Amino acid sequence: MSHGYPLMIDVTDRPIVIIGGGNVAARKCIGLLAAGATKVRVVSPAFSEKVPAGVERISETYAPKHLDGAGLVFAATNVPAVNDAIVRDANARGLLVNRADTSDDLPGDFSTPAIHRDGAVTVAVSAAGSPVLAAKLRDQIAPALDRNLLMMADAMRELRPIVLARTELTEPQRRELFRMLGSDEAIAVLRERGLGALTDWIFQQSAIQNPQSEIPHA
Repeated sequence: MSHGYPLMIDVTDRPIVIIGGGNVAARKCIGLLAAGATKVRVVSPAFSEKVPAGVERISETYAPKHLDGAGLVFAATNVPAVNDAIVRDANARGLLVNRADTSDDLPGDFSTPAIHRDGAVTVAVSAAGSPVLAAKLRDQIAPALDRNLLMMADAMRELRPIVLARTELTEPQRRELFRMLGSDEAIAVLRERGLGALTDWIFQQSAIQNPQSEIPHA
């Protein structure tokens, strides 16, 4: 791809079809399961031992019917002509498709970046179609991530639903609370006093009581 628009897709309940059962397909499966995917189907006459157990396996050669119900498609066979057919069939159905090999004529719609996950934080790196370069950049970036910010990202998993559930808050108030959670003061409260104290602190900033103390103090 000459250009790419980065986005994060919720794959939790999205039906995903991977055509191919080799090591490349196995890596796709592992990455999708790590991202929370629960509906992964792999189609291949044979399967690598690296294909994880948490996916549905269909022991068949590819046919267009295998894309029925798919929300995302991966063409990961070692036969270019088969990958051509998968991309063509996916395009005809309006499905986003990733192609593991290269093709100027039928390249697919999206690529998968090099990924580093740390709790709630995901860092994705793409480098002009070079997986090796993307992986090197990812490995340089990962150790430089601020541990305090990673801790706050994890805390946001708990705090965001609490803030959104407070019906007395206006939308501008919610936006302001989320903005404050990125401040140095909020990070210091979390680091020094824990998640319960941060929950109290964030509502105190907006003069809103937090009587139920949803998060226990450390």
